[in-house]
Amino acid sequence: MRFAALRHKLSPKPGIQGKIFIAFGLLSLFSIVTVTSIIYLNMRETIKQNAITSVADSIRQADESLNHMFEEIDRLNTVAVTNKNTVIDILLSPSEEISYEWFQEQKRINEFLSGLIDYKPYITRIAVIGLNGKVFFTGGPWIDRNFLQTKAMDYMLNHGDRHAYFKQEGSTDVISVGRVIRYNKESIGVVMVDLNYDFIRSTYGVKPTADSVLYVLDEQMELVYPSGAAPASLSPQMLSTVYAHPQLAGTAVQEAAEQKIDGKSYIVVSRRSGDTGWITRALVPLDSLLSESVKVRNLMIEVSVIVFAAVLLGALQMSSRTTLHIRRLKTMMMRVKDGNLSFPRMGMDSKDEIGELYTVFISMIDDLQRLMQDIRISEQAKREAELTALQAQIRPHFLYNTLNTIKYLAKLNDVPNIEEVSGSLIELMRGVLGNSSEFLTLREELDYMNCYVSIVKYKYMEPISVQVQVEDDDLLECRVLKLMLQPIVENAILHGVVPAAKGGLILIRVYGESGDLLIEIMDNGPGMSQETMQQLLESVKEGSASRFSGIGVRNVHERISRMYGEPYGIRLFSEEALYTKVVIRFPEIRRDEPSAEEAG
Repeated sequence: MRFAALRHKLSPKPGIQGKIFIAFGLLSLFSIVTVTSIIYLNMRETIKQNAITSVADSIRQADESLNHMFEEIDRLNTVAVTNKNTVIDILLSPSEEISYEWFQEQKRINEFLSGLIDYKPYITRIAVIGLNGKVFFTGGPWIDRNFLQTKAMDYMLNHGDRHAYFKQEGSTDVISVGRVIRYNKESIGVVMVDLNYDFIRSTYGVKPTADSVLYVLDEQMELVYPSGAAPASLSPQMLSTVYAHPQLAGTAVQEAAEQKIDGKSYIVVSRRSGDTGWITRALVPLDSLLSESVKVRNLMIEVSVIVFAAVLLGALQMSSRTTLHIRRLKTMMMRVKDGNLSFPRMGMDSKDEIGELYTVFISMIDDLQRLMQDIRISEQAKREAELTALQAQIRPHFLYNTLNTIKYLAKLNDVPNIEEVSGSLIELMRGVLGNSSEFLTLREELDYMNCYVSIVKYKYMEPISVQVQVEDDDLLECRVLKLMLQPIVENAILHGVVPAAKGGLILIRVYGESGDLLIEIMDNGPGMSQETMQQLLESVKEGSASRFSGIGVRNVHERISRMYGEPYGIRLFSEEALYTKVVIRFPEIRRDEPSAEEAG
């Protein structure tokens, strides 16, 4: 128990203000984190794409510059290999070294080669090397017939139909471009131009970051140029990356990918030149590239924390102001719960749903006060009615006992008329006061009607003839409303039999028709005119009293119509000086069948 209480104190159930504050805080935190993350990730991706685009453009421009330079050199080689008088003839001449003819040829070809490379500082040497051992060159370094035994010479002879680009083995400062010299479809030598290596350094000086490295490889996958930041030795994983072959060999193709090398992420941009076949590969460390984005990320985190703190303060203030009226309303409700309906009303000027709720609550309290006042008055009246009912309980029993005493005395004194009247009154009172059911059988209703006639005939001191005709005795077991015949018979006696003086007759006929029970009460009295009957019918329909109906005919008609609906009820027929007939229509309901009220 103590542990449960302690846990409840440590983690209380949050109220509306707490829920609003928590929900708004979580939503704000989610929004800020989401927006910040999306911006940061997009910024990283943009930086990487921009770096890839920049490096690729720089490599492409470097390749184009180098290709342009190689095209210039290729034109020089073309001039050399197609010059028959100077180059081809000298290579084919039989003159030998250290002869006058050889010196003349040496002078002439050197002048020719010097003229080709004048004003071209990017060319360090141009040489014509014959397969017969003749070697002529301008520039440096020195070259002799031993060059014929090198791999570079073999490469130029095998690939120099148009041009051959390569970095000479053991040389670190030149790039050589060679072309085969042919005469009568036979190779007689090569022309070789050496490009200044400083031009390569300046052309491929691509450095998106300080620790970026760039490698240039020739078609033999030999290293032509490494950037200054390139390490002296490469790990196996770095070697496999640097010397990897592009996907499409022999065509200009560009590739870019993010790779993890020796536990460090790099953006590797590769490009194969379609002209030279050289591969340029740049490795940009991702950490260095995104160093600025890290600073921006940290700044965004700091700003997000400040914004989130401001949002929390705003959410706290907003939730407090939003729930202020709710807390006031709760205070008033708690007072009502304690039974205090006369608490001081706290005015709320809010126009939102809370203000409407306050208005409805105050209206309910006012209605509750009025209802409680009505209940107090009703309870007072109920207590008075219970007292009156208690007093009235004695009256029926006292009346029954008194009437039974009168009937007994009349029998002892041999007074049959008093005995008959008192007996009929007892039966009639039992039917009215003793039977609480609203329905009787037609037989019982006729018995009560006979009791009423037995009493009334002594009032007028003359016999009253009432005849009852029943078409089928089974109809006597049909259920009808209690005391529906007595008012009609009373009207027939009062307005039909009594005015007729002698010979007055009341005929009651019971029969069935189309599943309905019909009861006709007809007297041979003076009848009534059509105007009088019309007024009576209207009074019955409108519910107004008349001299004839009083509360009798109207009451019976309303009870039947209300219970069974149209067309059940009372209909009147009369002719002056002849008769008056009242027809009562009931649904034919047997004793064991439920009535409309009981079925509903």
